[in-house]
Amino acid sequence: MTVPPAVERQTEPIQPPLQTPETRPELLQPRRWPRLSLPGCWAAVLLVCASLTPSLLPREGVAQGVVSGISAAMGYGLGVLAAAVWRALADRGPRPPRRWSWRVFAVGAVVLGMVVFVLGRRWQGTLRELMGMPAEPLGRALLAPVVALVVFAVILGVCRLVRGAARAIARLLSRWIGPSAARALGGLAVAAVAVLLVSGGAVDGLLAAADRAFALEDQETPAGVERPTSRLRSGGPGSLIGWDSLGREGRTFVAGGPSAAEIGAFTGTDVPEPIRIYAGVATADDVGARAQAAVDDLERAGGFDRARLVVATTTGRGWLDAGSLSALEYIAVGDSAVVAMQYSYVPSGLSYLIDQDRARAAGRELFDAVYERWTALPPGDRPELYVFGESLGSFGAEAAFSGEYDLRNRVTGAMFVGPPNFNALHTEFRDGRDPGSREIEPVYRDGRTVRFSNEISSGAPPAGEPWTGTRVLILQHPSDPVTWWSPSLLLDRPDWLAEEPGRDVLPEMTWIPLVTFWQVTLDMPFSTDVPEGHGHRYTRESVDAWALLLRPADWTPEKADRLRALIR
Repeated sequence: MTVPPAVERQTEPIQPPLQTPETRPELLQPRRWPRLSLPGCWAAVLLVCASLTPSLLPREGVAQGVVSGISAAMGYGLGVLAAAVWRALADRGPRPPRRWSWRVFAVGAVVLGMVVFVLGRRWQGTLRELMGMPAEPLGRALLAPVVALVVFAVILGVCRLVRGAARAIARLLSRWIGPSAARALGGLAVAAVAVLLVSGGAVDGLLAAADRAFALEDQETPAGVERPTSRLRSGGPGSLIGWDSLGREGRTFVAGGPSAAEIGAFTGTDVPEPIRIYAGVATADDVGARAQAAVDDLERAGGFDRARLVVATTTGRGWLDAGSLSALEYIAVGDSAVVAMQYSYVPSGLSYLIDQDRARAAGRELFDAVYERWTALPPGDRPELYVFGESLGSFGAEAAFSGEYDLRNRVTGAMFVGPPNFNALHTEFRDGRDPGSREIEPVYRDGRTVRFSNEISSGAPPAGEPWTGTRVLILQHPSDPVTWWSPSLLLDRPDWLAEEPGRDVLPEMTWIPLVTFWQVTLDMPFSTDVPEGHGHRYTRESVDAWALLLRPADWTPEKADRLRALIR
């Protein structure tokens, strides 16, 4: 029997099935969110909790959210860095976290966040009570986590864009050089661009643009401010300085203040009208010429014939504390002259950060011009000479002097109010304080010339010690962030947080690396949104301060109370 040959089996190539969402599960998965580091997230939560601890001033929800968002970004970066260092020490690559790890994190973050949020609300309420402020509504406080998430996301996004730019440059360079060198050069290139953006020509360009923008506003005259009709005011009849050149703040200053009749009604006697002299940025192009113009107008008005002459350094775009100088004029019974000069168009906050040189030059030039004319007078015909500066103005006012002896030899008295932490003389006096005295109210060389006070109604320590000759008074509140802010807060605990807290600072406020710096930084924009006697508000305290410097013979506590009510 013949067996038929085996039929060769024909096989056709198997075609892969059509790839559709139904047959490709990965197409069904939603687009992944950007990956987050679990160690970074844990560190972010811990720093957010730390950011809810009390600072110098009460914080509303939005401000707290900004602080917490910045803290979260810093914590995330530190957590990522710590994880990278650990992997390098263990000589292994990154491992994806287990699913239960994220669940533990989510539960822990929610519980921890809620507990610290409740504690934060309690601290904020206590601080508001301490400063006489109303409680914050819960709805406003709940804005904090929302704002914090937005700020964190923005900072994280910017950082990842920078990292992406560095990697893109590295990939481009790797065509010609090795990968390690390409990564290093990519990082250096991005760092160099960042440095150029925050220094040198970029800052100069920012300042020039700000000057142009705020110069337009400086041309405006506030409602109710009218050109003075007195020859004793700059911009008035016979003045050597034009009304239009004074600037917004200058016009406000020379048009304001108490009249002779108002001071007479307070004192019960006939008094002269106070002299107010001011030179704006538009008065002269050069700071030296501007100072000479102010002194020429001061001499024209008879300022050197008054009993007391005050050289006041302005802040930012020319602001002066109207209440403080009005208190001076009341206490001096009208026999006074104040001379001041504008040095910038930009607000104090911007000048504070990037343009301190103008304040320094203005303070030095104006005082030197006044002092030169003052010393040319016979000693018996010279008025008492005082220096005044508040906030950034105190920085400029200090610039005319080299130290305690220079102040003692050249002026009758000086008042520096709410001085920034970087003031040279303020720092010298504070750091050179006598052993045993606290940083918030130092005693310098037994108070023989310079004295500090954080509550002037209680005097200026040391109590009972004689204070003869020149009196230099420095007012600084324990809760004033302008006075206590410093870049060193990032990594160093200051003495004022190691000592017993001041009268309006909570004992629960502690120094936390990185976090405290941003807390105090965000306190500064709101430093005047608190009641008098706290933060950066000193106006009503100027009554007792000027009385202490001028030493009027018939001064009484009743007069002080009446005057505080007048300048409120």
